[in-house]
Amino acid sequence: MPILRPKLEVPLSSRELPAPVLFRSAHVPAEGLYPLHRHAWGEFVYSFSGVMEVKVAGQHFLAPPQYGIWLPPEVEHVGLNRREAHHCSLYVATAGCGALPAAPCALTVTPLVRAMLEHLRQQAPTLTPGPQDQRLMQALMDQLAQAPCATSYLPHSDDPLLGPVLDALAADPADNRSLTEWAALAHTTERTLVRRCQRDLGMSFAEWRQRLRVVRALPRLQAGDKVESIALDLGYGSASAFIAMFRRMMDITPDEFRKNALPQARGTPT
Repeated sequence: MPILRPKLEVPLSSRELPAPVLFRSAHVPAEGLYPLHRHAWGEFVYSFSGVMEVKVAGQHFLAPPQYGIWLPPEVEHVGLNRREAHHCSLYVATAGCGALPAAPCALTVTPLVRAMLEHLRQQAPTLTPGPQDQRLMQALMDQLAQAPCATSYLPHSDDPLLGPVLDALAADPADNRSLTEWAALAHTTERTLVRRCQRDLGMSFAEWRQRLRVVRALPRLQAGDKVESIALDLGYGSASAFIAMFRRMMDITPDEFRKNALPQARGTPT
């Protein structure tokens, strides 16, 4: 796994940033890893292509296209990506973090926020953004401060009964066993797993499995894999069944997602 370092000229040991908000983007290889680190400023992570993952203590956050990850100051975290990805970070001075959540979370990314991030991505990187970019980044911070917060797009559980079931599905997303069958394997009841899904995940088992399959499908769609192959590999009997699920979860079809994502994935990284 290639070891990556946050692309920021300011040392991680520094207590201050040279500007209230800084923008950085990076094109990272498959299986890239940002080792455990922390900094005195806040960070918002968004992935233009691919899916970035951030691990914070016992939490595991993923950033598919409709979410970004907010990390308050002084939070130790690890960043990684399973497939090639192009992501960006907004580094926010401590004084500007008060309007954002006090705990790590996933923030919903609106089309306006994505357009702002895309505009910044096209600019030359600098530690001293000009007045126009400073105003844009402040407007962006205002939008993020109003964004709905979720614990994670694909939360996990350390519960001794539910956790192993989720781990098994993550290892094989095509496994179509019912919750009743998973309960039998876990030596518990379906009702117990239903309660623990709501308690630990905030959603049903079926929705969690669909989200898992969406997350696994996104990088393959961006890589140009055929929809039928992805559908079969994820446990669907036909491409149409997969397309219906994807559209229900993402509000667009796989082909529409691919068309929207590929031009940005090919953009010149900064």
